Amino acid sequence: MEERLQKILARSGLGSRRSCEKLIAKGRVMVNGRLAVLGDKADPLTDRIEINGKVVQAPEPVQHIALYKPRGVISAASPQDNRKTVRDLVDEPGRLYPVGRLDVEGLILLTNDGELTNRLTHPGFSHEKEYHVLVAKRPEEDQLNAWRKGIVLEDGYRTAPAMVRFVRSHGKGAWLNVILREGKKRQIREMGRLTGLPVVRIIRVRIGSLRLGNLKPRQWRHLNPQEINQLKGLTSSVNKPNNKKVKR
Repeated sequence: MEERLQKILARSGLGSRRSCEKLIAKGRVMVNGRLAVLGDKADPLTDRIEINGKVVQAPEPVQHIALYKPRGVISAASPQDNRKTVRDLVDEPGRLYPVGRLDVEGLILLTNDGELTNRLTHPGFSHEKEYHVLVAKRPEEDQLNAWRKGIVLEDGYRTAPAMVRFVRSHGKGAWLNVILREGKKRQIREMGRLTGLPVVRIIRVRIGSLRLGNLKPRQWRHLNPQEINQLKGLTSSVNKPNNKKVKR
């Protein structure tokens, strides 16, 4: 099936569609021995596509997988030490990469969709990320207001205002719901420490419109078309948690 040449190149892992368009415009792409131009289409299964004289392998089927990453598993596609990676937990063939990092537990997206990865990781898009946060002490309203206004961290960085609300008590502590539009390393823990609210546990439950739903630690599932379209900004409503059968 024919499709736009830049889309094929992007799905083959050669960059975003825009960067692949630049490769075509610079005359570095050939299709069946002919110099390609912007607007060309090709069939990746039957046409010979080359960049700088090297044949481009047909792209793998695009996959989008939501995983509940447990604690102790690292957000990487290949091993970096003796710990398991998120890729170890998903029994699917092909190349799959985690979108962004997740130092805590909870929702992480694995995909080979370079265009979507760019949309979710580029700071210009500012997607919301939602967390359930357990703090060791019951918060005062002024402590929560500090999170809402933004906090100056020890390195001088001032956090963007966070949306924070008290959910319920938990022993001597409490669960909070926290929504951020940025992802500075250890940000929630540092915000808690600087405001006298030691953080005990953090679970990410949403990335943009994608929700963790009923997934349990180590479980994963494929996204449905509506979820994919919502992440790509093709629709505006937030999807309800998916209750499809999950895999371990």
